[in-house]
Formats: sequence, structure tokens, C-alpha cells
Amino acid sequence: MATLEDIGVAAGLNILSAFIFFVAFAILRLQPFNDRVYFPKWYLKGLRTDPVHGGAFVRKFVNLDWRSYIRFLNWMPAALRMPEPELIDHAGLDSAVYLRIYLIGLKIFVPIAFLAWAVLVPVNSTSTGLEGAKLDNITSSDIDKLSISNVHSESQRFWAHIVVAYAFTFWTCYILKREYEKVAAMRLQFLAAEKRRPDQFTVLIKNIPPDPDESVSELVEHFFLVNHPDNYLTHQVVYNANKLSKLVKKKKKLQNWLVYYQNKLERTSERPQVKTGFLGLCGMKVDAIDHHNTEIDRLSKEIALERDTVTNDSNSVIPAAFVSFKSRWGAAVCAQTQQTRNPTLWLSEWAPEPRDVYWSNLSIPYVSLSIRRLIIAVAFFFLTFFFMIPIAIVQSLASIDGIQKRAPWLDPIINVPFIKSFIQGFLPGIALKLFLIFLPTILMIMSKFEGFGSISSLERRSASRYYLFNLVNIFLGNILTGTAFEQLDTFIHQPANEYPITIGTAIPLKASFFITYIMVDGWSGIAAEVLMLKPLIIYHLKNFFLVKTEKDREEAMDPGSIGFNTGEPRIQLYFLLGLVYAAVTPTVLPFIIVFFGLAYVVFRHQIINVYNQEYESGAAFWPDVHFRIILALIVSQIVLMGLLTTKKAASSTPFLIVLPILTIWFHRYCKGRFESAFVKYPLQEAMMKDTLERATEPNLNLKAYLQNAYVHPVFKASLGEDDDEDEEAISLKWETESIVPTKRQSRKNTPLPSRISGASSPSLPDGSRNRPEP
Repeated sequence: MATLEDIGVAAGLNILSAFIFFVAFAILRLQPFNDRVYFPKWYLKGLRTDPVHGGAFVRKFVNLDWRSYIRFLNWMPAALRMPEPELIDHAGLDSAVYLRIYLIGLKIFVPIAFLAWAVLVPVNSTSTGLEGAKLDNITSSDIDKLSISNVHSESQRFWAHIVVAYAFTFWTCYILKREYEKVAAMRLQFLAAEKRRPDQFTVLIKNIPPDPDESVSELVEHFFLVNHPDNYLTHQVVYNANKLSKLVKKKKKLQNWLVYYQNKLERTSERPQVKTGFLGLCGMKVDAIDHHNTEIDRLSKEIALERDTVTNDSNSVIPAAFVSFKSRWGAAVCAQTQQTRNPTLWLSEWAPEPRDVYWSNLSIPYVSLSIRRLIIAVAFFFLTFFFMIPIAIVQSLASIDGIQKRAPWLDPIINVPFIKSFIQGFLPGIALKLFLIFLPTILMIMSKFEGFGSISSLERRSASRYYLFNLVNIFLGNILTGTAFEQLDTFIHQPANEYPITIGTAIPLKASFFITYIMVDGWSGIAAEVLMLKPLIIYHLKNFFLVKTEKDREEAMDPGSIGFNTGEPRIQLYFLLGLVYAAVTPTVLPFIIVFFGLAYVVFRHQIINVYNQEYESGAAFWPDVHFRIILALIVSQIVLMGLLTTKKAASSTPFLIVLPILTIWFHRYCKGRFESAFVKYPLQEAMMKDTLERATEPNLNLKAYLQNAYVHPVFKASLGEDDDEDEEAISLKWETESIVPTKRQSRKNTPLPSRISGASSPSLPDGSRNRPEP
């Protein structure tokens, strides 16, 4: 069990490592050759160019201005200087609201910490419960004397914990309500002020039923002309273009090499040569430029042929379509209503913005989705359950006694005070962190298999599972499994009626493990985040070996996005730890506060200068954030009730039963009051925006704007710079495909339903296509 001295040494080491990371970052970011690594967002926006330094050649690589190194922490106030409205314009609402999660942590835990240290720490420290318990096999330290474990059983002091638990609950709910209300208002304001986007007018239709008489395109057009006659504008069916995508990627790679060889020719005035064999290592030598031109021409013809095959083959069309409407109001009506009697057909939902679409999952049938999600639920259960085994091993090794039993030959080393403190302070957190390296990738693969149709929904689903995994394995696993292993001998040699006392005393003692985990994962992890050592190394390796064109350089410095699927669950773990231990072991709270404060500054800097969010969901993830904090609050209340029961304070436990009930009621209130702003688009808001747009842009050609917004990216990428005529031809083809005469010759004038789809799809003469007869 870590002592106060061990915690102090670990804190000192983590502070030192964080300081080293910050100093290294301050030095590296000032060097001209690292500028694209630490400020890539400004380069991608075209607002920053490579630093130019006159004089010596070394100035192109090293910053020789010694005065700039003195102000090595000036990036912190610079990160806080940008106001939130400007931050939203610069980085988007998703990024700005993501930062508010860290602010909520500060708003909740700073007042809670003051109250806990003012009330609970004196109450706990002046008691002698650990001495009176006489549980020889339970090891405790000075830090545990500040916890609830040090309070005698049946003590009247527990009323202080109950009163403070009420205060913690009310304060947390107050902050959550204010933030939910604020974020909901920010979202509606963002949507109202946002510029026109294709997803505002477009609905994604999935599980389109087959029809023997009509193609998917014809069926979609007739269905919406009949059921949305005044609002339907156009549509785009979705194609299976996997083979075409591979050909386009191959052509892009060859074009990059061609530019590289052309630049090399300009520099050296010598025709470059290349071998045509495997990986250019063997085979006949040929002129590199001529060879690549020939290969590109061959691929261009193959791409054109495959493109025609995909667009003309009905088997390449999958049962999904993006349907666009003449107004936001019309799209809102369609997206938020059921289209047919059968709720499993013609499924409608708001279309993600074009860059958010995950095209591979759009063709999965409704029944297959249910089966896939059942399979993943079972797989996730076993993943979570079997992960308890390495967690148990980590806990058994996360003590000096455990190491001495399994490696007695290390006794001379681990008995050195500094090394002992280092092991106790770092080993548990580092070992647990190593187990979690590959987890986000596994969870994302699971989410993709489930069939979600947008990147944002994939990340939200993965985040939910990551949080559940953290709750079961990191929190419960480290408390319950660790307690069981450490107290096994105690359980064997004591009467059964003392088991609850042992558990109630031992659970708060795990606070020292979580303190070290917070320092390793939180403090040092956040400092390492701003250093970006891995992206720095990868960029320079790519820049030296792989970059051939300016476009390659932009791809090499692409920093990616925040990573909501990994970042948000990690934040929620700190909410869980803070709320659970606030009334149990208040010593944890200062470490939590340092994490939230440091993380807010670091991620604000990263969002402003580094991360480039690949999509914008309008903070659609906020209801999940709210729910997980509520869940952490309920867990903290249940833990406190269990502890008081083990402390023979059962008479006071009924006063705590009210707290989970009030918290659940509060969650239902917030869900009913605010959640609709994140899943629906108010028709009033849609009509207001439509009216304003018609007044300001009366001649807007909305159909031309939406026509190709949801064309599969591979079709656009398959067109070269010189293929403008081909692009116009394809656009015309898609436009004419959406206006086709019906093939139902027996139903010329009667909109009878198809014998399979059940949809009314009349045949319309050319002159009456805009307003079909009902």
C-alpha cells in the first residue's frame, strides 16, 4: 500500500516528467523545421507559411533567438486568449463543446474539494477507526487516515458524510443543468447561424425494398413524389464502388510518383530511371516519367470503364439513397417521421454531412443490423469479462509484497527507498495503461461491424463501450478484484460476520492506486499530448523518405482530430473517480482538479493550432456526456450507501436512498427538457431559416447545389483535373436518372402500391411530374 511518502515521490516524479515534456515542447515548437508539426491547422487553412530566417544556413533549421526561449510557457495564456465565439468559428462547435467537459470538471470539483477538505478531512483524521479495527492483514498508510475508513463503526460522524453527499449531489446536478441548457442553446444558435450545408436539406433513406418493376433510383423518385410532392427535390442513390476506389488510390499514388520524377528532372536535368519489377528492385530499367505516364493512361481507361460499369449495373446500387428537399422544413418533416406502415422499410434519418458519411455501412439490411449488434454485444461482454484476468494480475503485482513473493531476488533493489517509491507510484498506472493501448482500435472495429452510417456515430458508440469498459475493468476491477486478492488471507482466517467490515474498510484504501493512476495517465499523459512526440517523428520520417509533392507534405502533417472515442471516456473516468471518492477519500480531489485544469489548457492549445476536426455534428454527443456524469453520480451514492452499511450505520442509510431516486428524476427531467435539441430539428427554426434564405437569395439554384453533394467520393476522385466535361456528363446522367419514365406499364394512371414495396409510385407524364395526382 502506497504511503504518503510514496505518493509524494510519485507526485514529484510526475511533476518533473510533465515539466520536462513542457520544456521539450517549448523548445521543439520554436524550431522552423517543426513548425508544420505544431501548427498544422493554420497551414491547412492557408493562413501560415514556413518561417523564413535570413542569414546563416543553420537558421533555416534552428531558432537562434535566445529571447524566445525565455518565454517558453507563453503558449498557455495564448491558448486561453481566444474567446469562445471565435473558437467556434475557428474550430467548430464540436471542439468548443468538447472543451466545456473539462470546464465542467473544474466547476464541479473545485467547490466540492473545498467543502470536503473543510468538513470531511477533519472528521476523518480525528478518528481512530483503522487502529480500532485490528485487521492485521489489511495494510494502511497515513493517507488512509484521511478517508472514511478511519471512522469508527456506528459513529455519529457519518452524518457529516451524508449531509456532504447531499451537497455534492445538488451542486453537481445544478452545474449539469446549467451546462445542458447552455450547450443546447449553443447548438440551436449554431444551427441557426450556420451557413448553408447539404445535410440541412438531405435525409438518408435506408432499407429501400426491392421492386421487380423499377430500379432503386426510379423507386425512390416515385415514392417521394407521391408522399412528399411539395418538398421533394432530388436524390442520389448509393453505389458499391470498392473496386473503383482501389483503382483511384492506385492512380493517385502513380501521379504522386510522376510529380516526384518530374521535379527530379527539373533539378538534375537528367531523365530518371526506374525498374519495372517487384517494388522497383528488379526488372528492366525504363524511363520513369514515360513509364508512369503510360501506367496512368492505362489506369485512367480502366477507371473510366469501371465507373461506367458501376453506374450502369443495377447490382452495384445498394438499397440506400440520399434524398434532398426544397427546404429545411421539408427535410425535417421527412427525417423525423415514419414513412410507411412497415417501420423496418424506408428508414429515414438526418443525413450526416458529406465528410461524415461512412459509406461502407450504408448497404447493410435492417435484419442484418440486428444480428450484427447481437453478435457484438456478446463479443463485448466476453472482452470485458476476460480482461478482468490481466487486471487481477496487475493488482497482485502492484505492491511491494506481490513483487517480493514472485521475484525474491529483487529484494536488495526494491528496498532502496527511492526505487520502492518509484515502483509504488508508477508501476500500477503504467502497467494498466499498457493493457489499454489496443482497446480503442478493437472497439472501433466492433462499432464498424455493427453498421453505423457516419463517423460521428461510430465514435459515439465506441466511446460508450470504452466508458463501460473503464467502469467495469479499471474502476470496479481495481477495487473488487484487487480487494479480493489482497484480503484473501484475511477472509480465510476471520469469522464470516466480519467480511462486510473488511470490505468496507478496504475499498477506500484503493484511493492510493487511483491517485498514482491519475498522475501517470492524467498529468504525464496530458503533458505528453502537447509534446506530440509520435506525430513529430512520423512527420519527419515521412518528409524525408516519402514526401514527393506539396500535397504529400500536407498529408504527412495531417494531425487528425481530437479522437472523441478515446478522449471523452477517459475524461468520464476522472468524473467517476472524483465523485466516488469525494465523500470517501477527499485526498483524491486535488489530483483530479490538477488534471482538469491542465487538460483544459493543453487541449485548447491543440484545438486552436493542431487538431483539424474531420466532421461537425453540432455537439450531438452532449446527451451522452450528461448521462455518463449522472451514472458516475449514482455509482458514488451507491458506494457510499454500501460503505455505511458495512460500518454498521444502517440506520442512516435510508437517508441516502433518496439521492439515487432524485438523481434519476433529475436525469429524466433534463432528457425531456433538453435532449430533443440534439436529436431533432425544430420545424419553427427550419421555417425561419428557409424564409430568411428565400428573402436574401431569391435566385438560389438549390438543385444545382445539392445535385452532387452526396455523390460517392470515389466518383469525384476518379475524375482528373482535365475531366471537367466528364464530370458534367456524369452530373447530367445522375440528374436524368432521377427523372425517368415509369416501367410499370399496367399502372399508367393509378398509383397502386408495388406488390413488394407497398409504396405508391405512379407513372407520371412529363408535364405533370412536379405535382402528381394523389
